Amino acid sequence: MSPASTGASTAVGADASVPASGSRVSPGGPGYRRMSLALFLAGVATFALLYSTQALLPLISGEFGVAASDASWTVAAATGGLALFVLPMSALSERFGRRTVMTASLAVAVTVGLLVPFAPSLGVLVVLRALQGAALAGLPASATAYLAEEVSPKALVTAIGLFVAGNSVGGMSGRVITGWVAQEWGWRVAVGVIGVIAVGCAVAFRALLPAPRHFTAGSLRPGVLARTVRDHLSDPLLCRLYAIGALFMTVFGGVYTVIGYRLTEAPFSLPQGIIGSIFLVYLVGTVSASTAGRLVGRLGRRGALYAAGGTTTAGLLVSLAGSLPLVLLGLVLITAGFFAGHAVASSAVSKTATHGRAQASALYQSAYYIGSSAGSTAGALAFHAGGWAGTVGVGLLAVLGVVTITLFGTRAARHQRHLATAA
Repeated sequence: MSPASTGASTAVGADASVPASGSRVSPGGPGYRRMSLALFLAGVATFALLYSTQALLPLISGEFGVAASDASWTVAAATGGLALFVLPMSALSERFGRRTVMTASLAVAVTVGLLVPFAPSLGVLVVLRALQGAALAGLPASATAYLAEEVSPKALVTAIGLFVAGNSVGGMSGRVITGWVAQEWGWRVAVGVIGVIAVGCAVAFRALLPAPRHFTAGSLRPGVLARTVRDHLSDPLLCRLYAIGALFMTVFGGVYTVIGYRLTEAPFSLPQGIIGSIFLVYLVGTVSASTAGRLVGRLGRRGALYAAGGTTTAGLLVSLAGSLPLVLLGLVLITAGFFAGHAVASSAVSKTATHGRAQASALYQSAYYIGSSAGSTAGALAFHAGGWAGTVGVGLLAVLGVVTITLFGTRAARHQRHLATAA
């Protein structure tokens, strides 16, 4: 799809070193299923670890005697650590290989995950979570770069959608499992169980992921990295995609950080296990992310982003109701819209960047997780100040930003077509 179809400027020039699409893996071809399953499991482990404390925030607040805004740092620190280290880790993947960096990242992250249950204070817990997020930084950008190099262009959106679907399954299963385990044995045992599950995913990932066929080692020289980053940040399309990813994640981070507090209060007053089960709505995200390719095929990238933003907005408004079924419907719509928008934006980044793909993906992931940290903190503060309506207000402002950026891209594309016609 042309850059104009997303309201973009044209991408940087083609890289002759990129192998012909005919030599890459396609659905049904040898190694595709192993590759998809391996990265799906990596996605499961990443999101299960990254958000392992999110459903447990009311319990953490209770044990340490802190407010929601303080406990939310156990989430914000992890996503913030990932955001800070994703670019340096992507540079390492350009030099040492995607598979090597992803394997090392998972190994460190699961090791820290086994230490988290023993944190003696909130401060130590936040530090461990920040280290865990920094370790996980080697996964997202390296995974999308690996897929861009190894998978045929026509199958790229679907392949990245499956990786994002693994994120949704990890986020869902982590929250559901921790909810029920914590109800019986406390939050420390719950996050320990997630750590053990992540170990299993990490071992299976390394055993299944095929060796890369099209990777070419790059340079670790700071000047080369700086030039690559500068190229990406000077591309208007990439900058818009980075902003869209951050804004979508601001909504998602805020909603899911605060929802546990809302559901423990009247009129719902739900137990921890039931609150954890609420995250089964992540299954909707699994479906919407894995079908993002078909959505783009029907509506185009801009149309898919409008649809995702509209769905998220509808979910935020419906969630204001005082009825539990309507709150759940709102979460379903928010989740579907978020995962669809994320899959469309992240795959567009991989298609647009024709060199330094790991850095392009890393910048997207950095913006995305900065949005998560900002959403977690702003959503919790807004909830403290104005209840659930305050959190919804933060989300609506973020979606307005997505729509505004996409509209700007639409006008830019029309202007480009007008100039091309006049020429």
